[in-house]
Amino acid sequence: MTSQDLPISLAKGRSLQRTVTSKTIFSNVMTGLVFACALLALIPLVALLFYVITKGAPRLSLQLFTQLPPPPFPRDSPQFYSGGFGNAVLGTFMTVGIASLMSIPFGILSAIYLSEFARDTKLAKAVNFFTNVLSGVPSIIMGVFAYGLIVVTLTPLVKGSPSYSAMAAGFALAVLMLPTIVRTSAEALESVPNNLRQASTGLGASNYQTVLRVILPAAIPAILTGIILAIARAAGETAPIIFTALFSNFWNLDSWRPTATLSVLVYNFAITPFANWQELAWAAALVLVSLVLMANILARWVTRKR
Repeated sequence: MTSQDLPISLAKGRSLQRTVTSKTIFSNVMTGLVFACALLALIPLVALLFYVITKGAPRLSLQLFTQLPPPPFPRDSPQFYSGGFGNAVLGTFMTVGIASLMSIPFGILSAIYLSEFARDTKLAKAVNFFTNVLSGVPSIIMGVFAYGLIVVTLTPLVKGSPSYSAMAAGFALAVLMLPTIVRTSAEALESVPNNLRQASTGLGASNYQTVLRVILPAAIPAILTGIILAIARAAGETAPIIFTALFSNFWNLDSWRPTATLSVLVYNFAITPFANWQELAWAAALVLVSLVLMANILARWVTRKR
């Protein structure tokens, strides 16, 4: 090699040339495959939102939230676009509110005990196991359970005879919400750094003071996220409501009487041959999907604020 060829060879050695290897090809192929799978997973959601919006948006109006369901009308009737489902909106908030009042306190208190006072014990492992089992129980089974316990057994003690009610529906939804609240709250409490516990104890605080004034405030954003997701799931349940609250075409503020909900209204009206009821079902489906979507967005916002 001559002295003139030496700088050229050194320059080639220092050049940044990307070498295509089998690992690089495999990595690019897998990246593209994962991206394609992500797009395929989004297609059902986008299609669902598009279909519900196109079918339900034309019927959206203020009267939907202030009027009762109308009788069947032919399409050429001037009253075809009359009526609404205000009673179903009220019933949905009633049943979900009852379920939240039942499940949220028990869920948070259970999570505090499991994560702060009984961590790594046999009792905590047993409760976690049964919580996981309960989260996998079909919702229709929970509806049958609430029907036998509340509608058949407890309602006669209050009303004198078995009756469907919003209270029974709230109980069924509370049992469905409980595993989600317990698991998310326990994970939120366990994610708080131990340094905060040690610092609080070093300052002379008791275990209860540490949990209430230090650990719980630090875990509140994640706990709220789990609660919001549990509420969103409960709002969209149908099978437990059919077995417990049934349905009603009237306004109802009595928690021990049958009440209407958006999910059951969609089920009842969608399978009828009447066009005006079917359009109300699409509008109710859009409202229900919007509520669930807003709940999930709120949960994401709370997590990011944390």
